[in-house]
Amino acid sequence: MKLKKPVKRLIQIQIVLIILLCFSGIETKAQENDTIIPIENPKRFLRKIDFSEVTHNGLKIWEDDFSGHWVGFDFGFNMLLDEDYSGYQSEFMDNDVFRSNSAYINFMQQSISLQKNRNTIGLVTGLGLHLQSYRLDDNTSIHQGPDDVISPDYLYFNDNQKSKLSVESLTLPLLLEFQVPINHYDNRLFFSAGVVGSFRLSSHTKIKYKEEKKQKLKVVDDFSIHRFKYSVMVRTGYRWFNVFASYDLVPLFKTDKGPELTPFTFGITLLQL
Repeated sequence: MKLKKPVKRLIQIQIVLIILLCFSGIETKAQENDTIIPIENPKRFLRKIDFSEVTHNGLKIWEDDFSGHWVGFDFGFNMLLDEDYSGYQSEFMDNDVFRSNSAYINFMQQSISLQKNRNTIGLVTGLGLHLQSYRLDDNTSIHQGPDDVISPDYLYFNDNQKSKLSVESLTLPLLLEFQVPINHYDNRLFFSAGVVGSFRLSSHTKIKYKEEKKQKLKVVDDFSIHRFKYSVMVRTGYRWFNVFASYDLVPLFKTDKGPELTPFTFGITLLQL
């Protein structure tokens, strides 16, 4: 039985379609593991994400937390500025700057970040000890009279004597610090400024001399030096190189108890922890 040409053509087309459908099914199974199913409604999906859970501690742009620069060991030199010796006949507190030393032993630190999403600005506080000495003229010291007025005391034992005034204080800083990340944030240039409060623990004068053996004459007193004082301090540095300067906002001696002198200290950080 012979089929007509239109019917025969229709059967051929149906056979081709069946073969194509079979191959497409096989290809779909081979790729179904790699198939990415699109999200039907992106807005509904985003609503399911709790962004407060992700950012409740603040977004961390840099991995490191804010850490200020206070703990360590500073070494510096002392100067006496704004001198006024009214009522005195000599400038007996004229000290040798590079033999008048300061040591800051900063042993406690607390850093407080002021940014939620970055860690480059913050407050720095802590505790430390400030040990400072003023190297005076070799045969000149000071003493405190009955009315607490400071006056010079001239002593001479030999040609090799040395004289100084020493003050030991407990310090409490409050510094605002800015940091600039450098080299992919591994190292930071920093600058800080603020106030440092001090509580005087002790003070004394000392004269060293030598007769048959080394001798020293030490006098412990308050010498009309303020028990509490405060100063402005600036600090800056990068990596191992750090410098600082401090200017007292109150004079060394109490009002009308001695010459008017304002301590100023500058130096470097020898050890940063």
